[in-house]
Amino acid sequence: MKADEKQNWALVSPSGVAFHFGTSGLSVAVATAVTHPLDVLKVRLQMQLVGQKGPLTGMGRLFLQVFKNEGPRFLYLGLTPALTRSLLYGGLRLGLYEPSKYACNWAFGSNNVFVKIGAAGFGGAIATALTNPVEVLKVRLQMNPNLRKGAAGELRTIISEEGVKALWKGVGPAMARAAALTASQLATYDETKRMLIRWTPLEEGFHLHLTSSTVAGMVSTLLTAPVDMIKTRLMLQQESERVGSYRNGFHCAYQVLRTEGPRGLYKGSLAMFARLGPQTTITFVVYEKLRELAGLNAI
Repeated sequence: MKADEKQNWALVSPSGVAFHFGTSGLSVAVATAVTHPLDVLKVRLQMQLVGQKGPLTGMGRLFLQVFKNEGPRFLYLGLTPALTRSLLYGGLRLGLYEPSKYACNWAFGSNNVFVKIGAAGFGGAIATALTNPVEVLKVRLQMNPNLRKGAAGELRTIISEEGVKALWKGVGPAMARAAALTASQLATYDETKRMLIRWTPLEEGFHLHLTSSTVAGMVSTLLTAPVDMIKTRLMLQQESERVGSYRNGFHCAYQVLRTEGPRGLYKGSLAMFARLGPQTTITFVVYEKLRELAGLNAI
């Protein structure tokens, strides 16, 4: 880590903090708005044949079925909580990476790839723990197209019928997923940038950011697909009552493996890859551009 970066974090100003976290949240929100329809499809795919083995409906066929039955509005079910979560969760998830990396460098005198993985994982886990209620609300809305009461009404219903504790359903797997996702995305992006700058003619700019973010998107999808599926199942416990309640993430994984087979852990993985790949690319390209406009250093 460069000396001037250390000084910037040691003597950071309130406006610098606002720009830092603001650019993080805004870049994730832009990517979320573009890729949200694929997130809705991913959730629908993950909730197929709960507790059963059988042929799964593919992403294209499911899209046509749901589009025919529910119309185009289904593509943006849960968009409001999704954008709210992106601004809060995204701002924290990306924003905590550099301060955490600096703190680790200050404490341990090292800034290697393991430090980057740890710093990114920490930021992702903390961000998810704080914003889990918005994620629960989002997936509930995505699975229930006939709700007329909107996000606020559904939030009141969850609290009155299931208690405040229900807003943190699936928080364990969600934190694990966010830690794995953020670590794989940010550490891979950061390291890929360094390697490309060192070994290729690429320099800071659009082409470097595009290439690095594409690699990060592929790695993060591969690592987080099973955890994401478990997180969705836990958050939608009511949809899974016919196979009993999942006690925790490990129990959910065991039940899925026992009743649906190993393939069950990767339900919705194609939709997740189709969404997470472009979302990662859009997030980092927009993030780097916003940081440049705000006068901040590149990641």
